[in-house]
Amino acid sequence: FCTPCLQECLKAKKPLCGVCRGSLGPGTRALDLEKQIEMTETTCNGCHKKMYLSKMRSHAASCSKYQNYIMEGVKAVTKEPLHNTRNFPNRFTFPCPYCSEKNFDQEGLVEHCKTLHSMDAKQVVCPICASMPWGDPNYRSANFMEHLQRRHRFSYDTFVVCDYDADEDDMMAQVLIRSLRDK
Repeated sequence: FCTPCLQECLKAKKPLCGVCRGSLGPGTRALDLEKQIEMTETTCNGCHKKMYLSKMRSHAASCSKYQNYIMEGVKAVTKEPLHNTRNFPNRFTFPCPYCSEKNFDQEGLVEHCKTLHSMDAKQVVCPICASMPWGDPNYRSANFMEHLQRRHRFSYDTFVVCDYDADEDDMMAQVLIRSLRDK
């Protein structure tokens, strides 16, 4: 896992495992995962030498064939034309519909609105819903704070891989099934 993903999982108010979403306590080590990494064999994509996952990082740092393999991948990606990013809606950061603050993730927007706008009765468009394919960018929520509490307490993609072509009811069903499995 990359550092930002791990930091997100280790936030003080909800330290969670990045894989199973189980609670993490201070100093808790995933001994079962460490054992699995020690016992799982893999093959280097450069020199095709077999080794345990626990040795792969140090091997990759010194394997010239692996370095060449990575560079070939980088060259292939950089030769492709860049996609027009204007055609893809931003579903990661949102503006506050009440004030001028921007770039909140979903959780940050919920916290911001609870802290600073809980008494504001102005009808506003939910920027999270408006960014979704099924969202209506003109729909003004009669009670935005209640909407946030009910619909955006958590992010769907925390529990499932988001399929933005699926409708919201299907995604909610997937979330519920996954949450029951996790218990």
